Amino acid sequence: MTHDLLEAIVAGARRAAELRAGAAEAAPGGVTLTARHGEAFRASLRQPGIRIIAECKRRSPSRGVLRREYDPGAIAEGYAAHGAAAISVLTEPSFFDGALEHLHAVRARVPLPLLRKDFIVTEYQVFEAAAAGADAVLLIVAALDDGTLCRLMDLARTFGLAPLVEVHDTDELGRALRAGADIIGVNSRNLRTLQVHPSVLEELAPLIPADVVAVAESGLKTAADLIRLRQVGYSAFLIGERFMTEPDPGAALGRLRDDVERPWGA
Repeated sequence: MTHDLLEAIVAGARRAAELRAGAAEAAPGGVTLTARHGEAFRASLRQPGIRIIAECKRRSPSRGVLRREYDPGAIAEGYAAHGAAAISVLTEPSFFDGALEHLHAVRARVPLPLLRKDFIVTEYQVFEAAAAGADAVLLIVAALDDGTLCRLMDLARTFGLAPLVEVHDTDELGRALRAGADIIGVNSRNLRTLQVHPSVLEELAPLIPADVVAVAESGLKTAADLIRLRQVGYSAFLIGERFMTEPDPGAALGRLRDDVERPWGA
């Protein structure tokens, strides 16, 4: 990913959201909003044991197409059957082949808390998430100024959505905490270069207050990774590519959970 690609993704997300918002205003009935279950999302990540947010994602900028035959609803059912704490659904279309319809499809098939994972930069995208059945939304500090971050967090909570605030370094972590984030995802993948720096996860863990849910993201492959990060303070783990390249993503999740829980004596 070039230095400008993050900006390109954000700009594209903004333009697409504005177009959808305009269409919704012109259409009879507009967008239906319902209160969601953000507290259930947060509580699920806080439960004892291995808590994995399993991701439905067809493609990534770093690896290309991960799964040519992509049925997010069926994949989500497999995740639910094998102990996922929550499910993340990629809805960004240009770089991840996502769609808001994927979130609808997953919501129709599983009762678990759902995260809308996208480059959310407008209020309308938060409205969409609530209407489509999400219980949480991803807010990326690198893509937002402080005022917009606070505004989108407040709006999400108004509709019962939990904001999962993603950071990549100490500066972004400080901004997230000052904004009042109570669920923080530390992404070890640099969004501009796509390089993964696992050491970031250990470096930031001690700086996250105990009352904040800490989620480790990217580059998580083995049971040893999860055990090590659980010991330094992470409550949950967001994993996508590790499962999406397997023939049966749900079964892959189950095997990983078994491998992690066995040394814990669970």
